[in-house]
Amino acid sequence: MLKHIDFHKLSGCGNDFIIIDNRKKIVEETNFSQFVANVCRRKMSAGADGLILVEPSETADFKWQFFNSDGTRAEMCGNGARCAARFAYVNGIAGPEMSFETEVGLISAHVINDRVKINVPDPTALRTDFPLELEEKQLSVSRVNTGVPHVIIETDSPDDAQVIKLGREIRFHKDFAPEGTNVNFVCSHKDGTLTNRTYERGVEDETLACGTGCIGAAIVMASKSKTKSPTRVNTRSGGYLTIHYKQKQDQFYDIYLEGDARIIYRGELWKDAWN
Repeated sequence: MLKHIDFHKLSGCGNDFIIIDNRKKIVEETNFSQFVANVCRRKMSAGADGLILVEPSETADFKWQFFNSDGTRAEMCGNGARCAARFAYVNGIAGPEMSFETEVGLISAHVINDRVKINVPDPTALRTDFPLELEEKQLSVSRVNTGVPHVIIETDSPDDAQVIKLGREIRFHKDFAPEGTNVNFVCSHKDGTLTNRTYERGVEDETLACGTGCIGAAIVMASKSKTKSPTRVNTRSGGYLTIHYKQKQDQFYDIYLEGDARIIYRGELWKDAWN
């Protein structure tokens, strides 16, 4: 591996990522999980919610590999996908309209200045309002897979939600083993907007925004007639994401995620960053 690795830091609504152009395979994949975990450490290294490698593709503009901050792979990340699209555009890898390979299939994206809109796979495994036994109480929860699994819990007061305590317990709950789940706490407002907070699997903490979580929150609340497309979802960062979708009863399709994807800085990772 090189002693210095060029990278960009991007933020999608507060969800931040290290992105590396790996089309020339400058990053070796030996012990790569540990490399990612080390580089994503806050204060000790560059720090991020995840790391993205942009690589060559024979069928699209590029292929990505996405890793959570703990070094594990994730099938999909909505905000990460939007940031990858902006990175590809500003670096001449793709035009403003592009497609790229992910583990859940081809993702198309449209970049307009610092805003990016992507399509995502249709949600699966939607189930609403079922009981979940926890250590101290029983909760009514919903679940949906938006590329990755999400549990959705309704709350009247998102500021008071026990995101870390309950999020961690549900994330590792036996009913969602072995892969675990992301956990969202969502509040619906009279104007049809939502506020969502997410405990993210693989980050093992609350993040300032979660794209697939906001999609899941919108889908679940739309299935209960508490919102409709386009749904604005306010996030912990103070920003918002917009979810576009079509609905036929409990079937949802043509899903799009839209929001900002800001380039924070570019620089070099030195060997100390991953050792």
